[in-house]
Amino acid sequence: MQIKQILEAPENVLLIRPFEQGFEPENQAMFKAEKGEMWWYSSKELWIGLGKSPQLPAVIKVFRSLLFKRKDRWPNEIVLDCKGRKPEWIENAVNGIILGGYDLQLYKTEPKPLSAFFKTGTLSVLTEKQVPEIDQALNVAHKTALVQLRIMDLMNAPSNYKNPATLAEWAKESGENNGYKVTVLDKSRLEELGMHALLAVGKGSEAPPLMIVSEYEPEHYTKTVALVGKGVTFDTGGISIKTAANMHLMKSDMGGAAAVLGAVELAAQLKIPVRIIGVIPSTENSVDGLSMKPGDVIGSYSGKTIEVIDTDAEGRLILADGLSYAIREFKPDTVIDLATLTGSVIQTLGYEAAGLFTPNNALAESLAQAGDITGERMWRLPIWDSYKEEIASDIADVKNYHGKPLAGAIVAAKFLEAFTDEHPAWAHLDIAGTAFGDTEFAPGRAGTAYGVRLLRVFLSGII
Repeated sequence: MQIKQILEAPENVLLIRPFEQGFEPENQAMFKAEKGEMWWYSSKELWIGLGKSPQLPAVIKVFRSLLFKRKDRWPNEIVLDCKGRKPEWIENAVNGIILGGYDLQLYKTEPKPLSAFFKTGTLSVLTEKQVPEIDQALNVAHKTALVQLRIMDLMNAPSNYKNPATLAEWAKESGENNGYKVTVLDKSRLEELGMHALLAVGKGSEAPPLMIVSEYEPEHYTKTVALVGKGVTFDTGGISIKTAANMHLMKSDMGGAAAVLGAVELAAQLKIPVRIIGVIPSTENSVDGLSMKPGDVIGSYSGKTIEVIDTDAEGRLILADGLSYAIREFKPDTVIDLATLTGSVIQTLGYEAAGLFTPNNALAESLAQAGDITGERMWRLPIWDSYKEEIASDIADVKNYHGKPLAGAIVAAKFLEAFTDEHPAWAHLDIAGTAFGDTEFAPGRAGTAYGVRLLRVFLSGII
C-alpha cells in the first residue's frame, strides 16, 4: 500500500469523512443511526461517526472496523479527510486502516478475496497544508502496522508450522533486513552456559530449545533496555498436562517472544535512539518419557536451584534463565519481560489489560502512560515481600509454584524477581489475556500483536 499526504482530493475517488458526535450534515435523513455506525452519503463519500471526542486508541478500532467489514470491496484508491486533525490522530487512523486488511486465512486452500487496496492500493491523506510531522506520522503508522501484521501471522501459526527454530529464523531474517545483530544459542551452547531451567523445560520435545539474542545498537544512544520474551511455541503443560478443551490455543504461548521480536524490528526501522537487547528463551513444553517431572530439582543460569512443583508453570522457568542472562551479560539500564504467563491474571483483569509488576514507581508510571496512549493497557499489581514465602522451598532455593488458588500472577512475578539480581529497574508484564483474544476481527481467538505499539511508545520516550 502506498500512503501519501495531499492538499486536494482528486475527482472520482472515494473520500472518507470522519466526524464527531454533534456534527450536523446537510442531508439529515442520511444520519439516523447511533454513535460509531457508518453511512454511505453518496457514491463518492463515506461518512463515519467517531462519537464524542474519541480517545486515540478508539480511533484505531473505528477505522480498523470500517475497513475490515468491507475488506473485499474497497477501491484501489481512497482519500481520508484529515483536515484539522493532529499528526497523532492521523497516525492512529492510518494504523487502523492498514490493520483492517489483516488476512487471517493463512492456510485456506480457497480463501475469500481481499481487496487489492491493501496490497497495491493508495491511501491519500487530505490535509490543509504540507506538514512534515504528518509525513512522519504516516511513516510511523505504516511501519508499525506492517510489523503488527507480521507478528499476528506469527501468533496465529499452529505449532506444526512454528517451533523455536522458526522464531530464530524470523529473528535472523529481520536482523539481516533491518541492520541489527542476531545470535542464536543452540542446545549445546545452552548446556555450556548452564541454562538448566530452559533445558529442563525442553527435555520432552523433539524440537530442541534455544535462546535468541537480538542486539539493536543505534549510532547514538545513552540508555540500554533489555526486553525478555517468553517463547513457548506450544504448551501442553508437560507431565502436569492441561485439559483438552482449550489446549489448541496454546500455540499462542509465545506472545511475549512475538512482542519482543516486533519491538526490536520496529525500533530498528524507526531508528529509535535506544540500545535494545532482545532475549527470547524458546522451547516447546511437551510430554515424553524424558520430560521434567513434578518434584524435580533443577538448576538455572543464575546458580539458584528450583523445585518444580508444577510442570505447567514452565514459562517462569525459561524466563529465569532469560532474565539472568540479559542482566549479567548486557548490564541494561532497564529490563522488561513480557509473557503469556498465568491464567490468574485473566481472572483478575479479564481480557482488557495486562498485569504490570515492578518495584520501580517511575518505570511503572512510564509503562502505564504508554499503555494509555496506545490502548495496550495494563494495571499494576503488588509485588510485596510478604508474597516471598509463597515460593519458599524446603529442599531448593525456590519453588516454581505455590499450589494455591490465589495470587497466582503475583507469585509468578515474585518468582521472576528472584532472578533479576535485584535490578533497580525491572518490570514484568503478564500478557496472557491481551496477546491472544476474542475480537470482532476473527471468528475465534487470534493474535493481537499486543506490546509492539506499547514498547515503541515507551522506547521512543514520547510520553
